[in-house]
Amino acid sequence: MASQFRSYIWDPVLIICQIVLMQCIYYSFLGLWLAGVDSLVQASRSMDQIFSYEVLGFATVQGRLSMMAFILNSLTCALGLWFFIRRGKQCLDFTVTVHFFHMIGFCMALMAVTGEYLCMRTELRAIPVNSGPKSNL
Repeated sequence: MASQFRSYIWDPVLIICQIVLMQCIYYSFLGLWLAGVDSLVQASRSMDQIFSYEVLGFATVQGRLSMMAFILNSLTCALGLWFFIRRGKQCLDFTVTVHFFHMIGFCMALMAVTGEYLCMRTELRAIPVNSGPKSNL
């Protein structure tokens, strides 16, 4: 019997570890690429560069450099797929998973921050205190 590169037994622990690893590679290298780009143009660093689409664009130098950082991050993640996943059939699966979790994470963060803001605003409303005469019902 010839040895195989990887067994075909479904291993959910391995898959979850690979997903977590690819997420870590995605965000850590994206942060490094964006920090490098920001140091080129002396721009302030912000989480908006990762989670806000308004930063990306051809109109400004910082927008073009941010787009370049995302492209370089894609190449870095491709190396992560090659080094850690090592299966051509699974590359698309892990790529879609990384971007899906990025979108879901952004939506959850947006929902949490907006919901907290609205709740705090409601909680901090002035409570009317009427000291006038009460009607007898």
